[in-house]
Amino acid sequence: MDMDLQKISQVSRDYGISTRMLRYYEQVGLIQSLRKDDYAYRVYDETAIIRLRQIIVLRKLRVPVKQILNILNNRDAVEAVEIFRKNISEIDGEITALSTVKSILTRFVEEINEKADVNLKLFGEEAVFSLISSLSFSDNQIKKTRENLSIEELNKANEELMKLEDKDVRIIYLPPMTVAAAFASGEGCLDKASNIVNKFIKESGLLKIKPDARCFDFDCLGGDAELGDNSHGHEAWVSVPDSMEIPAPLVRREFKGGLYAAHVLRSWDFKDWQRLKEWVDSSDKYDNDCGSPRWEPAETGYGQGFEEMLNVYNFFQKHNTEMSYLQLDLLLPIKEK
Repeated sequence: MDMDLQKISQVSRDYGISTRMLRYYEQVGLIQSLRKDDYAYRVYDETAIIRLRQIIVLRKLRVPVKQILNILNNRDAVEAVEIFRKNISEIDGEITALSTVKSILTRFVEEINEKADVNLKLFGEEAVFSLISSLSFSDNQIKKTRENLSIEELNKANEELMKLEDKDVRIIYLPPMTVAAAFASGEGCLDKASNIVNKFIKESGLLKIKPDARCFDFDCLGGDAELGDNSHGHEAWVSVPDSMEIPAPLVRREFKGGLYAAHVLRSWDFKDWQRLKEWVDSSDKYDNDCGSPRWEPAETGYGQGFEEMLNVYNFFQKHNTEMSYLQLDLLLPIKEK
């Protein structure tokens, strides 16, 4: 292999993003990989690596994937400027809203500190509205111009903005169901397992029989791997009628059901897995329940976190599994404290 070409696993390690995100960027047209005749894996040349660096920075600046496509595929700088101006305007709105909240909280602190006989009467309706009406600030009140921002500062800002709050997480119960499961390991295991299930869905006419079918998949973690890391093995599921015949290499599994913390995957950032785990770990109501028996048989392990494909029927029947229409829910097994 040419020294200038890098394997997908190496690129993933060097830039701290999952191989799944790299594949997604490729499938939506952001980057291109190469397939060497004498080499089995995806590889990336210098052009792809440079483009990937641009994508990483733009994503950390909260530029949506669709806009990144327009910026990188359009040589007209006016297009990029218009996109950035639109995003700046939206950020200005967020800053103004946060400035409002910050200013009110600051005034509350000042009021409390000034009074020796502090009590909750401060928060009476009249006092609150009087305080709010006395505030005045410009749209740019808390804006600060800074130069030479480092990538470390950008990473820190991005992580702060991407933290999960209670409003970001749903608590759901998955009911018991029979599933057809496909397992694959090694390079490209996710694609291999998913392709087996996708082929079964199409060839069996499953969605005509069961239009409410649900699709799940999960990494079969090994060693000290963390949620969201690149997988050592992968299993894909689709729910089926209990009596349906399941052809090899698929196997039948009986899922017992259970409670899950759910969060929609944002911008194909699989670090959302770790953020969801951190939310559960800090919860005063729920405990992490990974590893508990939740299906049988369980040759590839049980009690993993799922990624559920949302709107399965439309994704297959109307959009022919086009990636730009795919939306995933992250589901982490939990139990009440």
